[in-house]
Amino acid sequence: MIVGIIPARFASTRLLGKPLAKIGSKPMIQHTYESASKSKLLDQVIVAADDIKIIELVEGFGGRAILTPNNIATGSDRIAHVAKEMPAADIIVNIQGDEPFIKGKMIDQAIEPLLFDDEIEVSTLAKKIETIEELRSPSIPKVVFDYNNFALYFSRSVIPFVRDAKSNFESLRLADIYKHVGLYVFRRKALFKFTSIKPTDLEKAEKLEQLRMLENGIKIKIVVTEYENLAVDTPADLERARRYYERYKDLEEE
Repeated sequence: MIVGIIPARFASTRLLGKPLAKIGSKPMIQHTYESASKSKLLDQVIVAADDIKIIELVEGFGGRAILTPNNIATGSDRIAHVAKEMPAADIIVNIQGDEPFIKGKMIDQAIEPLLFDDEIEVSTLAKKIETIEELRSPSIPKVVFDYNNFALYFSRSVIPFVRDAKSNFESLRLADIYKHVGLYVFRRKALFKFTSIKPTDLEKAEKLEQLRMLENGIKIKIVVTEYENLAVDTPADLERARRYYERYKDLEEE
């Protein structure tokens, strides 16, 4: 069984109550849930929340939600907490609660490698960076990967560093630079292995938990997607998401 779990944290440090923030007429968590439900490969979609207000809201629009302890440190730990009670779930997808416009097709793209190759333990998505703003933003992690599409490193800095480029524009012209789309697909054992390991040095330095996997030899398959994403991490991101929705809402609701 393939289960999509959406960790939703009310006590977000940068944007308190983020899952309940309205985008158009719906709260963000509803947008994320409905977007994830368009996946053709997920058997279930569940919200794992730290606050009863989120649970009641999700159940109110017909979704499934599970209350988890509010002292759980990360989204991956939160989905592991839920997955332990679901022994039939052999593939678990961590769908970020702050990705209201995630495409069902993107989720399916990330899942597919695990269906065709038993050796792959974890997969995630990357999208080619097209703008200087994304290139320069430390809130948008970058990823480099090998010729077999396995991650080599993730960073908040620009990677690769294009030595011959005289400007950011030239960097984009001379090299393919990718941003990481924060969606993870885990085999069951890989999820529990990952969440049982203590945070690592590079993870602490970059504040990127996926580096814990690389530092401990867990390979991450990168799937390049052509679809755009819009993560909401700050009040400015929320306003940008609202403007995006008003502009493209007819397409998003198809």
